[in-house]
Amino acid sequence: MFKDVRRKDRKLNNEQAFEIIEKGEYGVLSTSGENGCPYGIPVNYVLYDNSIYFHCAQEGRKLQNINFNNQVSFCVVAYAQVQPEKFISRYESAVVFGQAAEAIGAEKEKAMVEFARRFCKDNFNEVLEHVNHFFNSVKIIKITIEHVTGKSSLQHR
Repeated sequence: MFKDVRRKDRKLNNEQAFEIIEKGEYGVLSTSGENGCPYGIPVNYVLYDNSIYFHCAQEGRKLQNINFNNQVSFCVVAYAQVQPEKFISRYESAVVFGQAAEAIGAEKEKAMVEFARRFCKDNFNEVLEHVNHFFNSVKIIKITIEHVTGKSSLQHR
């Protein structure tokens, strides 16, 4: 079902691909709606328990698309630098394929705590006090990872 990367010399193993996902700041979620139109939107996320979690509003296009077709892809670019004098780009990226579904209950709460841990390190305890306050106003979506690929043009890989 999943094609292998074309440039074998740049292919990363799964561990390296997950390292890219772990250090990325945001990813691009790609969905498809009932009108057949693809939709890509940048979101911040956490990688937790071999799944990707992101937060969003209670309604919107990404949720409509996920409800129509829960198969998604998620791309993280951890490094990108164009070198015009050499006609190349140096990069490292990973793409995840999986199924998206709403996280609820304890799983949702744990994902929210992981968001606080990742993005609010300096005031983690203060942010934790607000998790319950925002619990009902936010949706947490979990991407269950089915396949991951990674590529890098950096020499040290």
